Amino acid sequence: MKVREAMTGDVCLVDPDRSIGDAARMMAEQDIGALPVGENDRLVGMITDRDIAVRAVAQGFGPDTPIRDVMSPEVLYCFDEEELEDAAQNMGSLKVRRLPVLNRSKRLVGILSISDVAQCEDAKQTGQAIADISAPGGAHSQAVH
Repeated sequence: MKVREAMTGDVCLVDPDRSIGDAARMMAEQDIGALPVGENDRLVGMITDRDIAVRAVAQGFGPDTPIRDVMSPEVLYCFDEEELEDAAQNMGSLKVRRLPVLNRSKRLVGILSISDVAQCEDAKQTGQAIADISAPGGAHSQAVH
């Protein structure tokens, strides 16, 4: 199965100069935990509910703090034509629960979450990805930032 068959296609892009309060409201309204961050027609990062809680609120930043100050600037992604199994393994290796999905023109076309994988991939593959994601450490650990 291809990533495009499992991903969520209706994805909202947020500007890095918007506030984390705006991002939190968008997440609450859409019942999501992450937003891709875009600037000048380019994907420049991701902001998650955990980024807001751990990098912002726990550090004393207020709701007017710009997203760019707490987002993850490293842009990790997968392609829509990639095999879902490969993307799930990649998520496990990178220890991320969500990946923006790009087409070959590098345009954002969706987002792939571990729950999308769970709904489409076999239990063993999903379980391995979740186990890898959940293992402590990694470049995206909040303790590193």
